Amino acid sequence: MLFSVLGFSPRLVMLDLDGTLVDSVADIALSLNRALADLGLPDVTLVQVQTWVGRGASRLVYCVLEHQLRPASMHDALLARFMARYQESVCEVSTVYAGVPELLAACRSAGVYLACVTNKPYAPAKALLEALNLIESFDLLLGGDSLVHKKPHPEPLLHCLRHFGIPAAQALMVGDSRNDIEAARAAQVPVLAVPYGYNHGEPVTAAGPDWLVESLLELL
Repeated sequence: MLFSVLGFSPRLVMLDLDGTLVDSVADIALSLNRALADLGLPDVTLVQVQTWVGRGASRLVYCVLEHQLRPASMHDALLARFMARYQESVCEVSTVYAGVPELLAACRSAGVYLACVTNKPYAPAKALLEALNLIESFDLLLGGDSLVHKKPHPEPLLHCLRHFGIPAAQALMVGDSRNDIEAARAAQVPVLAVPYGYNHGEPVTAAGPDWLVESLLELL
């Protein structure tokens, strides 16, 4: 039975993108290093990018500049180059995690609303979902620039609840990081975590999700 591991059947499932639905960090790192090369700056490593991602493109760029001891005044130029590079190569090597297509299809069949709630800017998020043939599964996509606030602020989740007219107790947030868990807690939404994503180098269990599954297949 769908969602038997939860003990309840949500009417709305909100899912994070990077590290939850899609293993995308390699493309992010490729595009970031191309942008750095454009500005004559040295590369960063995949492991570093895995630690820095999840809080939006702007914060990712700040992390790079801080690591390389570069002035913050370079932020806008590097962010613009990174966004341009990433938009043109958003899905060279990104892959969908096991269980994602099956879970999305099961939710659609059961009449469960689906929203993708990511801190990635809307344009590359949409392009990535389109490239991986996932976009049609979602009733709503919110990027990190869609609203005034992004996760861990509760606004994106509260917006989804209002959009679908679903009470918080009948919704579920699914993510891989403390940003997802903190946003869900603030919105009073039950939250499930997966351990395989990008949680700033920390185990996601430390953030205290309501449930943890090794694979989204466990929800089927």
